[in-house]
Amino acid sequence: MREDTRDYRRIFLNDVPLMDVRAPVEFNQGAFPWASNIPLLDDQQREQIGIRYKHAGQEEAIRLGLELATAEIRAQRLASWAAFCDANPQGYLYCFRGGLRSRTAQQWLHQQGIDYPLVHGGYKAMRRFLIDELEQSVQQVSLVCVSGLTGAGKTRVLRKIRHHVDFEGLANHRGSAFGRDVLDQQPTVVDWENRISIALLKHRDRFPGKPVFVEDEGRRIGRINVPDCLFDVMLKAPRAILQVDTETRIRLIGEDYIQRNWPAYQQAYGETAEAEFTCFVLDNLARIQKRLGGDRYQQVKRCFESALKTFFKNDSVAEFYPGIQILLEQYYDPMYRYQIENKKPEIIFEGPEAEFLEWAEDHCKARTNQ
Repeated sequence: MREDTRDYRRIFLNDVPLMDVRAPVEFNQGAFPWASNIPLLDDQQREQIGIRYKHAGQEEAIRLGLELATAEIRAQRLASWAAFCDANPQGYLYCFRGGLRSRTAQQWLHQQGIDYPLVHGGYKAMRRFLIDELEQSVQQVSLVCVSGLTGAGKTRVLRKIRHHVDFEGLANHRGSAFGRDVLDQQPTVVDWENRISIALLKHRDRFPGKPVFVEDEGRRIGRINVPDCLFDVMLKAPRAILQVDTETRIRLIGEDYIQRNWPAYQQAYGETAEAEFTCFVLDNLARIQKRLGGDRYQQVKRCFESALKTFFKNDSVAEFYPGIQILLEQYYDPMYRYQIENKKPEIIFEGPEAEFLEWAEDHCKARTNQ
């Protein structure tokens, strides 16, 4: 049998498969990217045992757990666990603290002839490790923020840079009022922080001394808050500004937010896709109504309402362009310039995409932490 482990660093650097035997409600509140939830107790059983523990102590709680673990339930759990162990021979199992539930699962498996190791300290210890490592990473890794006006295609360019972390990709949100996807699904804040910490940990391990490029973000990405320790460093990080003309930015926004989103709505909603996509566009516009002002909001709304009807007929996004131009020139661009003026960041490069990528490659080769 492989030994139980406390080597959290190796687990996260190598994407080691993990079997999480906590209840679903715990897993949904926070977990790890390579973890599979195969619980010992379902949510209702966990609640019952928790109440018994509170009022009668651990011994009575264990007795209730054994009563709830009927032969049928035990057979189901063992079948699922055994399948995971067979598919992931180098993995580990864990519960919240690496205590009763993980050892129970380990013992049941052992009785079936399967010896499978657990993680000492469980979820709590691994989560603590990632919190501490995130704080270490933001102090040790040199960040470069990819900046530029809205619609410049910063995410597209970021993903072409060798050393990067895509915060928006990990948050499943593009970071603007129109940034949510078709199902509006984002990870929990805990899951997002875990993903960021793991990504930066891997960068530190594999490319020591090299900078990492990230997108210039606000404090919130959709419903997710950027951790204070990371956001404080991002505010002070140097900016590399991607320069793109207004006409190109308008076209890129039409591609990213209209053309690329529409097929997902068709697949998700079928016959009601047009109504749902219309709500997506107009509801998101309404989110910035107060900041746009009444006249501009109504002007853009009328443009988008007409453009949607045309788009559904012939897939042309051209009618959106006048409204997008108003949003850029009269709302997003002034806001961006105001923020840059207030932050007064160090600007280490400005240029179009081809020059930007060439400079970024040279910067990664040349820079090391001192």
